[in-house]
Amino acid sequence: MAISKNGPYGHPNGKIGKLVHYMLKGQPVTRMVGRRTKSSQKQLVNCQAMAVTMGFSRPESVLKFINIGFELEARGTVKNPHNLATSYNKKFALKGEYPNLKIDYSKAMVSQGSLAAPRDTKLVKTAAGLELSWDSSPLETGNHEDDIAMILLCYPGLEDASSYLNAAKREDGKHFVKLNESLSDQPIEVYMCFKSADGKEISNSVYFGNLNGEAETAEERHQKKKYEALKTRFDQVAASYLAYIELSGNAIVVTKAFRNLETEYLALKSKLDNLPGKPS
Repeated sequence: MAISKNGPYGHPNGKIGKLVHYMLKGQPVTRMVGRRTKSSQKQLVNCQAMAVTMGFSRPESVLKFINIGFELEARGTVKNPHNLATSYNKKFALKGEYPNLKIDYSKAMVSQGSLAAPRDTKLVKTAAGLELSWDSSPLETGNHEDDIAMILLCYPGLEDASSYLNAAKREDGKHFVKLNESLSDQPIEVYMCFKSADGKEISNSVYFGNLNGEAETAEERHQKKKYEALKTRFDQVAASYLAYIELSGNAIVVTKAFRNLETEYLALKSKLDNLPGKPS
């Protein structure tokens, strides 16, 4: 059911038949309700690409950072900051092939703007946390010493993040982020951007780098768990199969039970040889 607050000739809000009506940033929008059919290969690829991209921005701290980082770009458009960030990262910050798509953290963006971005960046891990440093020399384009450094730490293995939205000033040239012991060995992806003191400008985000290696994706963890379960079953079947052959010597009696055991052994062996998730 839809409601028309402005009378019979106004734009409705809700569902009428196969159409859904709503307002988006002051503009009336009408779209058709989709009909579920079997997904094509391209649709499956697109669905996973969107799911992976949305997963990157799902942690609250990432979403908060993006809402600030893309807010200026979204002004004057019908899109919101999350739309713009998702569109960019889905197009430019994915790697791999379906069904193993993943975020390329080195290419992901969490802010976009025309302000001068951090230069000559360096990331150092210490016993207590992370030290980020950058070139603090004055810019030729004006007085930007009081630009605010915004820092984002992503923990892909935990599907979490931490943001520091007023970490330091451009002129400081460095900032130290203290890490809890529980995070010190986690894979960490680090980003930073500058925002002008008056909030009217922001820079493109800069990827500072990765610490502690690349985290496994949810799909990789699923495949690994699936492989381990199959390997456990294979080891059980293989032990029975090889023991039967050893006991039989050169006089194997091919019974129905043996044929079933051999069929399962060969099938499991073939699956293990081709199943993703095998330890490297």
